[in-house]
Amino acid sequence: MITLITGGSKCGKSRYAEKILEGFQGRKFYIAAMKPFGADALEAIERHRLLRSGKGFETIEKYTDIGELSLPPGCGVLVECIGNLCANEMFQGRTVQSCSEKILSGIKALTVNAAETVIVTNQVGADGVPYPEGTAEYISELGAINTGIAALADNVVECVYGIPVILKGGRPC
Repeated sequence: MITLITGGSKCGKSRYAEKILEGFQGRKFYIAAMKPFGADALEAIERHRLLRSGKGFETIEKYTDIGELSLPPGCGVLVECIGNLCANEMFQGRTVQSCSEKILSGIKALTVNAAETVIVTNQVGADGVPYPEGTAEYISELGAINTGIAALADNVVECVYGIPVILKGGRPC
C-alpha cells in the first residue's frame, strides 16, 4: 500500500503520515531527507523528532540516492519529504540528468519490500507567480515527481489546515 500526502507548509502532513503507520505491526523506518542546514532546518528537524518520539520509528537520514536503501521485507516506510529530496538531488553540485526519474526510480525500489509506504511531499508552484530559472526548474521537477508518485499510489491525501482530504483511494487511517 502506498499513500502520498501533500499540502502546504505546516498543514499537518507529517502528523497524518505518522498516524497512518501508528498501528503498523513490524519494523517502521522514517527516511529523513532534510539536511540539517541552518537554524530553520534544525528547528524543523527537532520538531519532527519530537512528533515521532516513542512511535517505534527507526530513523534513516538519506538526503540523496534514496534508491540505494535496502529495507527488510514487510516493513513500514515513511519518507519525509520529497520536496527536500528533490532539492538535495538538484542543488548538491553534481549533475543529475533527471531528478524526477531518479527519485521515482528510488521510490519504486523502496516500495518493493515495504508492506506500507507513506510519502510526504509539498505543494509548490500553484501560486502562478513567475520564478527565476533554477526555482522554476525545481517546481517543474517536483511536480513531475508528485505526479509520478500519485500514479503509483493507492491513496493520495491533501492536508488542508490539519484536515485530510482524500483525493484518491480511501481513508488510510
